[in-house]
Amino acid sequence: MVDPQYYLPNDIGVSALDCSEAFRLLSPQEKMYAHYVSRAAWYGGLAVLVQTSPESANIFVLLQRMFRKQTPAQLQQVASAAGLSDDEYKAFLVYAAGLYANMGNYKSFGDTKFVPNVPKEKLEVLVKASQAFQEQPTEMEALWNSCSGPICSLEDKQKQLGLGDKGITTYFSGNCSLEDAELAQKFLDSKKLSAYNTRLFKCGSGDKPSYEVRLASAVQKDCAVDGECASSCGSFNFEDREFTVKRGDYASLMQKVCDYLKQAQLYAANDNQRKMLEEYQRSFTFGSVEAHKEGSRYWIKDKGPIVESYIGFIESYRDPFGSRGEFEGFVAVVNKAMSERFAKLVGSAEVLLPELPWPREFEKDTFLKPDFTSLDVLTFAGSGIPAGINIPNYDDIRQSEGFKNVSLGNVLAVAYATKKEKLTFLKEEDKDLFIKWKGPSFEVQVGLHELLGHGSGKLFVQDDGGKFNFDKSLVINPETGEPVSSWYKGSETWDSKFSTIASSYEECRAECVGLYLCLNNQALSIFGHEGEDAADVIYINWLSMVRAGLLGLEFYTPESKSWRQAHMQARFVILRVLLEAGEGLVGLEEVSGQDGRPDARITLDRSKISTVGKNAIHKFLCKLQVFKSTADVDGGRALYEGYSAVSNSGAHNFLRLRETVLLRKEDRKMFVQANSRVNGDTVELVEYESSAAGLIRSFTERFQEDAEQIEADLLEMSRKDAPCWC
Repeated sequence: MVDPQYYLPNDIGVSALDCSEAFRLLSPQEKMYAHYVSRAAWYGGLAVLVQTSPESANIFVLLQRMFRKQTPAQLQQVASAAGLSDDEYKAFLVYAAGLYANMGNYKSFGDTKFVPNVPKEKLEVLVKASQAFQEQPTEMEALWNSCSGPICSLEDKQKQLGLGDKGITTYFSGNCSLEDAELAQKFLDSKKLSAYNTRLFKCGSGDKPSYEVRLASAVQKDCAVDGECASSCGSFNFEDREFTVKRGDYASLMQKVCDYLKQAQLYAANDNQRKMLEEYQRSFTFGSVEAHKEGSRYWIKDKGPIVESYIGFIESYRDPFGSRGEFEGFVAVVNKAMSERFAKLVGSAEVLLPELPWPREFEKDTFLKPDFTSLDVLTFAGSGIPAGINIPNYDDIRQSEGFKNVSLGNVLAVAYATKKEKLTFLKEEDKDLFIKWKGPSFEVQVGLHELLGHGSGKLFVQDDGGKFNFDKSLVINPETGEPVSSWYKGSETWDSKFSTIASSYEECRAECVGLYLCLNNQALSIFGHEGEDAADVIYINWLSMVRAGLLGLEFYTPESKSWRQAHMQARFVILRVLLEAGEGLVGLEEVSGQDGRPDARITLDRSKISTVGKNAIHKFLCKLQVFKSTADVDGGRALYEGYSAVSNSGAHNFLRLRETVLLRKEDRKMFVQANSRVNGDTVELVEYESSAAGLIRSFTERFQEDAEQIEADLLEMSRKDAPCWC
């Protein structure tokens, strides 16, 4: 029997992201623009297969070949004749849908491996009975042999993503350790080269191994180009080690991205969009993060577009070291009604920011008012779809030039629809209120989290010329009462400095800002909440956070004492902070459920949120910001890792509670996304049913025009990299 946490249940939720009305209202030019940027996003998103695990690309190709020849309904007849039960075939479909939805065989939210809930021998029978196998037995036999072992394997190291003995990663070769990652980061910093679009491969063994840094780019030769790559490609000696920087990672996919972005340029709405796409093409052609940053600057200047998009190596959650970005690309259409509320929030930002608990000197000199829009997603290519985004992630741009905030309305509508019978760990009397206000309260939290969480706070920096962006003799550290004594120097960034904890720490800071500012009447009124309704929104927002902290234990691995999901680690930390506040603010007890199995109950005293709760978040949030502003890695790590610790000692046995959480967990929903296709001078939207079969069809139809070439390219990438994972 497979442990249930390592497979997707047959009754997992599958929902379609509805964007039909938003798409219908676009002009013909806007539809063409959306179509071609979507195509770029989907092809670039295939790189995530290579970024996730050694076997993901091969499994993807295996499934694509099977479903291109036979629809899920047709293949079911084959499965039945081959001896698979209806439940076993459904489990196979759910696995296939899960691989597509996560762009690999590890969950995008939690980073644990999932395997088919079907015996391996029956899976093999199905593969060999398929039409794809009958038509190409030699090729399909080789493909099956290449991935049949890893598909079902649950060896300890393969159960989760991680570096070294903590798990699997393809951002680093299999022989890399944390020490190698740290050395490589120092090298990259010395070359003023970002890690965002790189992977690291260690060559040789012994005392003096060499390293290869691969840049994602369509161009594979180290030709001279303008910008950072001209001087950065080649071989270098650093701390008595040889480093080679090479282009050409995911080359064929990056070329497809560039081709589609070039077509999208023909339908751009303005010069900012055209220049943005031009810089993105330069970035993906030559592997230049500087070009991507330039494209991001034009993106920031493109205020209030009807069709919004962003594409590139963006979030660093899944890099075990915290510096390398996973590819993602989205295209979405503005929801005007909800965007008006967010615009009001932006307009109130300069009033709300001074309410945050750190001294004025620790806030940006000027708040750069961003776009803040609610969007209905047409395309979101990558390993998963978030509810909100604050980008770009480049701190130097965020600090001095600006950023944008995005709330994904149709994602929120689907993801946070809650059924009473699915609510765990709450008192019965809280459940109806939770269902009523969960969506509205989360909308408030997302808005505050993205705009005033990620958008707030100053980093103290000394540039390469020795110039400071603050007066170090006058700025006092509120934690010590002394002038600040540390800061970022030269090319150091938040990600490179705080590395392994950076993503989760920042999510925790933003979540705390949301909790803290949702107590502000002005913030709540922007979202239309007044009086008793506002009080209920506050209560459910805080209760949701406390419950999420408990649910977060699912994403902790006791064997390696590591967290696998940045946001859930952040929410557990907040739960610990609020439990520590005492005075009966938060209650957490182990109980016996109605089914006789272990259960737990969370309580929150709503009368103490604005006093005990606010005071606890005030103190903690101030510490988080001070450590971040001053680049105090030791202080920040001690604080954050202390609250992140999961033990069986103290007032609460969190390790035992984790078992209860796993016992009663509900898997996250999977999203079915539409396709678009050009028909003459028009673009049509192609929608699919809300089922595993619908999700599978969306992917087999997504890459129809050059399916065989793309599959061959993915297999070649996998073949070339295979020796690196040993």
